[in-house]
Amino acid sequence: MERWTLREFEAAARERLDPAHYDYFAGGAGDEITVRANEAAFARLGLLPRVLRGAAKLQTGVTLLGSRAAMPVLVAPTAFHRLADPEGERATARAAAAAETIMIVSMASTVAVGDVAAAAPGAELWFQLYLQPDESFTETVVRRAEAAGCRALVVTADSPVHGRRERDLRNGFLDLPEHLCCENMRDGDRVRPIVMSPELSWRHLDRLREMTSLPIVVKGVAHPEDARIALDHGISAIMVSNHGGRQLDTVPAAVDLLPDIVAAVGGAVPVLLDGGVRRGTDVLKALALGAAAVAVGRPVIWGLAAGGERGVASVLALLRAEVEQALTLCGCACLADLDAGMVRRPC
Repeated sequence: MERWTLREFEAAARERLDPAHYDYFAGGAGDEITVRANEAAFARLGLLPRVLRGAAKLQTGVTLLGSRAAMPVLVAPTAFHRLADPEGERATARAAAAAETIMIVSMASTVAVGDVAAAAPGAELWFQLYLQPDESFTETVVRRAEAAGCRALVVTADSPVHGRRERDLRNGFLDLPEHLCCENMRDGDRVRPIVMSPELSWRHLDRLREMTSLPIVVKGVAHPEDARIALDHGISAIMVSNHGGRQLDTVPAAVDLLPDIVAAVGGAVPVLLDGGVRRGTDVLKALALGAAAVAVGRPVIWGLAAGGERGVASVLALLRAEVEQALTLCGCACLADLDAGMVRRPC
């Protein structure tokens, strides 16, 4: 199970996954320009370390919306974990709990959120939500997340329609195998489809605010003006994300979007980043540019496919070790010691 980089986990996952399922997880929209840009943007950024600062005892923990994580790396919401491993989201949740970090359970989970919570007692869970045109069913799903002990709702806002994912079209991968479904979408004897609707608006977010007292994170913010509008609607945090390049192709890399969103928010709420993180050094770059934490999606899936729960645990342990090593090499004792002056862009 020992692997030295997240790239090695991806290679192992590719060997084990059905090729159509690998393409579903790895692929993106259109020419996949944004998919590639998310990672390439981190490579263009350099870290400028400080020296002789006496940073002996590391502190890497973060508290976000009342949830505690031992490192600033969260498990991003990703669909269909049982395509990667029979235990699916149960295995992921157990590994996240062991790593003492937050898992954001996807609305498109192949294990119901209550069963995910039961599989990992004590896990810090948030729940990702696509607002549905049927507001009563949205409320039903919210109540399930609350009953499972989820401590925040993460509303994905960048999906009024599905992106054009050409790998899936070529493979004919348009639905789950018959033995799997989106378990959170059960409604009596049937399973509802997740509806993407261009009619959804800030009004629907306001309705969600009336439904629940849980903190609400808006995920998929790319434009600074939308960040400012989100503050007006009482959100608790913003997640800068381009959906991993799976929705609108040619959206800039998430880390390139980050500084303008941080400036627009002005410290009013935490700003998180999702997209392209593959190294501990990437985590530090994002935090130095103003992110409170990052979320990783595909690397978790690669770990799950490569080795189930142990694979996910290994991915998270590797990221934590890299964060700690890079933090020390940057001359920092804690995450708060990072600042934008430690990040250099190419001339």
